[in-house]
Amino acid sequence: MAILFRTTSRHQHFKQLIGELDAELWIRYPAIQQNFAPHNNIDDTARVVIAYSDDQAVGCGCFRPMDQPGCIEIKRMYVSPDARGKGIARLILNELEIWAKAQGFRTSKLETGFNQPEAIAVYRRCNYEVIPNYPPYTNMIESMCMAKELLSMPLV
Repeated sequence: MAILFRTTSRHQHFKQLIGELDAELWIRYPAIQQNFAPHNNIDDTARVVIAYSDDQAVGCGCFRPMDQPGCIEIKRMYVSPDARGKGIARLILNELEIWAKAQGFRTSKLETGFNQPEAIAVYRRCNYEVIPNYPPYTNMIESMCMAKELLSMPLV
């Protein structure tokens, strides 16, 4: 079972995990990752969740407010390869959604890529639906954007 910890983008384990994520994305998208890297910067507005298993940081994710009122964007979702398949990504995503809803956000959006079928499957299981790509992903054919309304989620 994973233990979840809320923190900021300055946390050392978050930085470590997104370093691993970036390395994996360069492998999955070697010819185009440079197009996405500028959109993956996380500032101090991000709310971060880190998952721990056996005192090891094994996963992370965050959200940040979007320009659209009441809307967040889920970013930097990652689970270490050895910890995959245990529901950790769903736990992280659920915690981010609960946190966002408690802060008054009503809609959650995210962008993922077609070379990440595992991520797409997690988002679909968590009731995200495909939407038209939003900026800056509008003309990026490798991208898939998804959204979910948070209104019906419990705050527990």
